[in-house]
Amino acid sequence: MRKVRAQFNLGIVAGALSMTTNVFSQSVPSQLRAINPPGPSIPGISAGVLVSEGKLLFLSGHVPIAADGRIPEGLEAQLRTVFDNLSATLRAAGSDFGSVARITIMVKDYNPNMLATIRRVRDQYVDPQLPPASALVGVASLFDQKVLVEVDAIAVVK
Repeated sequence: MRKVRAQFNLGIVAGALSMTTNVFSQSVPSQLRAINPPGPSIPGISAGVLVSEGKLLFLSGHVPIAADGRIPEGLEAQLRTVFDNLSATLRAAGSDFGSVARITIMVKDYNPNMLATIRRVRDQYVDPQLPPASALVGVASLFDQKVLVEVDAIAVVK
């Protein structure tokens, strides 16, 4: 029997980057293809994303700790900090949000009124024309009482 060895690259970077809107890759990455079967669907996400080439980058749960060590107040400010931190990790791996195939957003004490804010901020980082496969999970608490959101992701790096 042949042994198969898997190698995974994990990227963890502290700090935040100053970001502008729409920081996703300007061209549709050829290694990702949205899979959306006919029938009922949730707007703003891909039901699945097919990866045809590249290396997988598993991004740990990123939290809203700013470069100065502070946790900003409010959901929108925390989301921006989290996505900036994810962007820093992606850049350290030589990539950007255009390579994100899967994202999970965990929100403390989630209620449906938060969805518009979550999507507005998320769509400034991911390409809304090719959104990643996504999950939104309401949780009772995260690692710190002040933290309202944590996001992890899987990206494909060429």
